[in-house]
Amino acid sequence: MAEHERNEERQRLRPAPLLFEPSEATADPEHFFDLESIEDPRALLSRSTELALAFRAAADRAVEFQAIAAAQLADPRRFDRLTPADVAERAQWTEDYAKKMIEFGRDLMRSGDIP
Repeated sequence: MAEHERNEERQRLRPAPLLFEPSEATADPEHFFDLESIEDPRALLSRSTELALAFRAAADRAVEFQAIAAAQLADPRRFDRLTPADVAERAQWTEDYAKKMIEFGRDLMRSGDIP
């Protein structure tokens, strides 16, 4: 994927920002970003779609940060570098997945696509 296409994709996937809920609201298991109070199904669909896209974009971004951290921890130039097995154990991944994430992180750092 070309650089400009990646940037366009990231911009497109930046829906409404997630706002933290007050602690008293999160204590109520029925409460979720005030969706339960929206009575109009059109508004509910719109807001819940915004949230779903925001969570998806946040998850994708978090995975990029995981990959960068894994690549940094496995960097052979570090005196305290971790093996892929060590990275896998810390992140609760399989070793094969850790190897893929390390390589993904290296690719992100090489290309300058650091989040």
